[in-house]
Amino acid sequence: MKFSQGAWRWADGVTPAMVRRVAAHQIETDRLALHALDRHGSEGVDKFEGTVLSIEISSPMPDVIRVHARHYSPREIGHHAFDLDYALKANGVRVEGSEEAVAFTSGRLTLRIRKGRSWDFRFEDEKGNLVTAGPELGYMTVAGEKQSPLSNGRLSEGLRPGQYLMQRLSLGVGELIYGLGERFGPLVKNGQSIAIWNEDGGTSSDLAYKNIPFYLSNRGYGLLVNHPGQVEFEIATERVSQLQFSVPGEELDYYVFLGQPKEALEKYTRLSGRPALPPAWSFGLWLSTSFTTKYNEETVNEFVEGMASRGIPLSVFHFDCFWMKERNWCDFEWDREAFPDPEGMLKRLKSKGLKICVWINSYISQMSRLFAEGREHGYFLKRPDGSVYQRDAWQPGMALVDFTNPAAAAWYQGHLRRLMDMGVDCFKTDFAELIPLDVVYHDGSDPERMHNLYSYLYNKAVFELIESERGRGEAMVFARSGTACSQKFPVHWGGDCSATFEAMAEDLRGGLSFCSSGPAFWSHDIGGFEGTANAANYKRWVAFGLMSTHSRLHGSGSYRVPWLFDEESVDVMRQFTKLKNKLFPYLFGCAHDARDRGWPVMRAMPVEFPDDPATAYLDRQYMLGSSLLVAPVFRQDDVAEYYLPAGRWTNLISGQAIDGGAWKRETIGFMDMPLLVRESTLLAMSEHDDQPQWIPDDVLALHLFEPKQAARIEARVAGSDGRQAHFTVHAEGSRLTLESDGVAMNVRLCVRNRRVASKIGNGRALPRSVEGDWVQWSDTAKPLELTLIPAASAAVE
Repeated sequence: MKFSQGAWRWADGVTPAMVRRVAAHQIETDRLALHALDRHGSEGVDKFEGTVLSIEISSPMPDVIRVHARHYSPREIGHHAFDLDYALKANGVRVEGSEEAVAFTSGRLTLRIRKGRSWDFRFEDEKGNLVTAGPELGYMTVAGEKQSPLSNGRLSEGLRPGQYLMQRLSLGVGELIYGLGERFGPLVKNGQSIAIWNEDGGTSSDLAYKNIPFYLSNRGYGLLVNHPGQVEFEIATERVSQLQFSVPGEELDYYVFLGQPKEALEKYTRLSGRPALPPAWSFGLWLSTSFTTKYNEETVNEFVEGMASRGIPLSVFHFDCFWMKERNWCDFEWDREAFPDPEGMLKRLKSKGLKICVWINSYISQMSRLFAEGREHGYFLKRPDGSVYQRDAWQPGMALVDFTNPAAAAWYQGHLRRLMDMGVDCFKTDFAELIPLDVVYHDGSDPERMHNLYSYLYNKAVFELIESERGRGEAMVFARSGTACSQKFPVHWGGDCSATFEAMAEDLRGGLSFCSSGPAFWSHDIGGFEGTANAANYKRWVAFGLMSTHSRLHGSGSYRVPWLFDEESVDVMRQFTKLKNKLFPYLFGCAHDARDRGWPVMRAMPVEFPDDPATAYLDRQYMLGSSLLVAPVFRQDDVAEYYLPAGRWTNLISGQAIDGGAWKRETIGFMDMPLLVRESTLLAMSEHDDQPQWIPDDVLALHLFEPKQAARIEARVAGSDGRQAHFTVHAEGSRLTLESDGVAMNVRLCVRNRRVASKIGNGRALPRSVEGDWVQWSDTAKPLELTLIPAASAAVE
């Protein structure tokens, strides 16, 4: 929200109370308490009049500082706060004070506050370098009559009457901002006004399904505004050299996390929750019935058998909305006209090795058999007069399940449990953005603060049910909406996009922004949702989709099976599905890194390469883990354009080695894409191309790419059975030593772009392939030793 008009005037109706000085402070062992006043002087009426903000400074962990400012003390009711770990406390905090200033230090981060007549509020690193500064903190009153919310539940645009707390932080020269949830516009948020408010707006607008008030700065920090309602950000808009955020009400609470992107994300997810580990099978190919298509068991079998007969491995089959009878959503009952024997059908599908997902949402149609039951027991959101909140939107007279009511959550879970007993493995948790404000929650929660948070409670209830039924590591949802902390319940997909190259690119921007905000896993509708893609767009989207963390074929009014596009689409689908399955040990290792360290598996380029200024604005390529660069093709003319950071890169498909530090432009066919492996990478691949699976008893292929001099290369390989293997390469000149923890016993090494000398310690040479020289590691409990020679010198050897 913009409170001013230009640099000098406040907007009409705005009465600001801006902090001018510290009136009093109190130093404790691990806490600093301030009373900040909106008056410069200490004479006359300034001794007793004025607005006072009580500010508490604390730290949950080293390098992180929390700023919690209050005007009045709000009433504490309901689930209106993010599910952070509020018990965390940093050790070794230093709080110092003098006549001129006070300083709060946690680890390498210090907050300095001037006490005198000129308010100054600066975050500095351990070298005294400015991280960011808060020149303006204020309590804002906007005059006028209270406005009713819009029909979609959103608070109206522009200045809205009420009280707000507002903070402005400095934006340094060249400072860039990323994140703030799933946003489909430019990756860099500078110049944007962003409202943190979940809406069903598709992928082609400034609205978003997943709003997260957390951002990353290329200046080396992250920031979370700990307010689950409508936080509004003005990023170089109201003040071009400042970032402003404001919240309605009487308190403003935020955390600053020092560190480059991966480090800041690691700290943020320690506070807000690490992503759960999705099931191994979820990394395979998903096929959906699509949305408005008509289908029955015959159609489903035709699709499943069609994929199998064409050699395309399928892992999950998804039933979209019409598995239930129309207008009865949700009653969690199979449409018996289309599926007369659902139990038998699921058994038959699962006998083919498939997992089953079904579509649900948290809305209950008045035509659902569950409506009367939910109304009778008080399981739905209510209007202020005590009646059930209903509206004709999406479903006739739909009600909304109130997840702040434990009995309602258990009731909802009970119906899903019945489906799981039938053989359903997971649920697509759609919607949860149309959450109104003129409602009463069971626990008295503030509706404005619950609008976004509702999505978290909804997905939490579904995820926890699956985990209780299937066990840890076997639970996942396929969610559309979310907010801060939602990364704990993966996976999310990008929402409704059109079947065009432009929509494919905007979808990617949304995923990169989302995964720069705490989540680690992301998917999208391969081939686009609205409309039907042409064959070229479909094939490019297939390659992009299968080089995402999760891969689902889904659409609206038409099916997405490849043979409906052209025969080459079948070939493209087969190749990239098998390639992804072979990459499973690497991808699952990255998933473990997400669980243990909070690093997103899908990463915007500046997250992985923060020191390379050429990556700052890149939003048409990304890193899949630390080692794979993916650059989808977004053009009908088959031209690929991408940037390679410095170093030596190898195309995983063609085997071509390329020098980085430059832009690349090439024309490529549909069976190829820029999929580049970083130098000094030990890439683990399975020999299973029919499913996402690897266990340490299986053959493991380790591909070594361009080891740098004196390099130490590590690889974490995760098995679908829960076991992990660790490998380390020590490179000294042309000599390589590979060490292992011995968990994986049948390991083969492929050296790319180099040749292996004939003398091998603890191994033997295998037949060479087009990929490179192969070596069988004899005993992985002992080091493997070998010598490399340039590929051009192979004839000499």
